[in-house]
Amino acid sequence: MSIMKVKDVMKKNVMVCNSTDSVSVVAKKMRENNISGVPVTEGDKLVGIITESDVLRLLRTPKYSRELWLPSPLELIEVPIRELVGWVETKKALENIGKMPIIDVMTKRVYTISTEDSIEMAAEMMTTHDINRLPVIDGSKLVGIITRGDIIAGIGGKK
Repeated sequence: MSIMKVKDVMKKNVMVCNSTDSVSVVAKKMRENNISGVPVTEGDKLVGIITESDVLRLLRTPKYSRELWLPSPLELIEVPIRELVGWVETKKALENIGKMPIIDVMTKRVYTISTEDSIEMAAEMMTTHDINRLPVIDGSKLVGIITRGDIIAGIGGKK
């Protein structure tokens, strides 16, 4: 049995985005194409990757302390005002998220793989680095993408 290579199971038509594209434009592309990550390019150069996790990270709110806190009478007045100001700031931040350029959100350290590497190597890289996809390069050119699903489909004989 021959070793299955990345080129045997990868997707060759890769959707990409530009580092200046907005979060809302890229999120729409991902939703419409039912994908969870997109390589980011500047010209032919791979400069990052944007994933659902990167976008969701923008929505994180600060964690509240679990310590018991009993307010003083003056704080009973101050707390609702502080909460209202915090909510207004949060609402404004959420409105601005969609306008942010991808370069501010994307993962800049991108693990890549070659067309000639084995799917075993791809699987090892994905599990080691806890990632779901690897851009496939030939030299310095982006030529495809391989996902965990592609590897499973290849092993199952569906590619």
